[in-house]
Amino acid sequence: MSELVNISSNFLYAAFILYLIGTFFFGGAIRQKKIHGNEDKPNRWGNIAIFVAIIGFISQLIYFILRWIASGHAPVSNMFEFVTFFGMMLVAAFIIIYFIYKTPVLGLFALPIALLIIAFASMFPGELNPLVPSLKSHWLYIHVTTVAAGEAILAISFAAGLIYLVKAIDQSKRSARTVWLEIVMFALIAVLGFVVSTTIFSAMDYKASFNWVDKKGVEKVNENGMVYHMPALVGPHEGELQTADRFEPLFHVPAIINALKLNTVIWSLITGVIIYLLIRLIFRKRIGAILQPITKNLKLDFVDEISYRSVIIGFPVFTLGGLIFAMIWAQIAWSRPWGWDPKEVWALVTWLFYAAFLHLRLSKGWHGEKSAWLAVIGFAIIMFNLVAVNLVIAGLHSYASN
Repeated sequence: MSELVNISSNFLYAAFILYLIGTFFFGGAIRQKKIHGNEDKPNRWGNIAIFVAIIGFISQLIYFILRWIASGHAPVSNMFEFVTFFGMMLVAAFIIIYFIYKTPVLGLFALPIALLIIAFASMFPGELNPLVPSLKSHWLYIHVTTVAAGEAILAISFAAGLIYLVKAIDQSKRSARTVWLEIVMFALIAVLGFVVSTTIFSAMDYKASFNWVDKKGVEKVNENGMVYHMPALVGPHEGELQTADRFEPLFHVPAIINALKLNTVIWSLITGVIIYLLIRLIFRKRIGAILQPITKNLKLDFVDEISYRSVIIGFPVFTLGGLIFAMIWAQIAWSRPWGWDPKEVWALVTWLFYAAFLHLRLSKGWHGEKSAWLAVIGFAIIMFNLVAVNLVIAGLHSYASN
């Protein structure tokens, strides 16, 4: 089975490379031909780009199937598997929407987001592990895959909303809008910072072990201790460093917070700041200003329609997976449909936000830039649920961070 896992990993790597190549071809399509609207037909570069993206998706689908065969269950049971599946669903959603609207600039934003998500996933352990008892259910396939599909479609709304803001906001003057757009760009760079920082310390084979006390007051020592693979800026609850010549934590956190994952988030932000400053130093422009020229021929109403329709499709799919199917499974697994677990709370927050999005859009006329900002904020909530809730806050869904 290990050989089958290695083969599947090669297909995932191939998909990553193909998405990267597809991004460059989408860039070529934009440079070659102006984009006027949905009646515009893709040029040669656009046709090549979508063909490469489809081949990449097929390659990632083969990875998913082979890993399923090797594990005996749907590969969505831990962080590595769920995030790679999320990335695959994002590409699938993009391909479908591309054939509806045929706008290459969407690929130039959507594929890099998928690349960041897959790169983010690759930093987690990719070994096959047996399912914990609570996951041994057919609802694993139904609930998790539906959630991922819904969030992936909503991610396309984010990509379209981001394109709208890059196009619409005047980058020649400093304003609250330019600052907030730049914060969004930095958040994406921070994900890249996670990949870079994790890769660097992994190459250094950095390890630091801690004895600590969990939230039940049980002391975790030796093989049950906590092992850091980055210098410990944040230490575990009542943690004692056991590895000589390693960095002592600046402070310790309560047991309810996953200190190891919080430490990783902090390092990601630090590395993201460094990368962001280097980009600003090289180009002497905001990230939004760097990207604005590729959107100059787009019609804002056209991009707004893509963003809105993505929410119209993604919201009911997420409702099924994130709330209805989740509550059914929770009733079966834990004998209650709702328990205010952090993951459940943020799923509800996500649902309420997109419900408000549609209400404001349909009843209050929040079109254009307001709608684009809502799409961006909605995706930020999704990513907070994926990253912070999964990695930092302990709860019944903590197995997802393994």
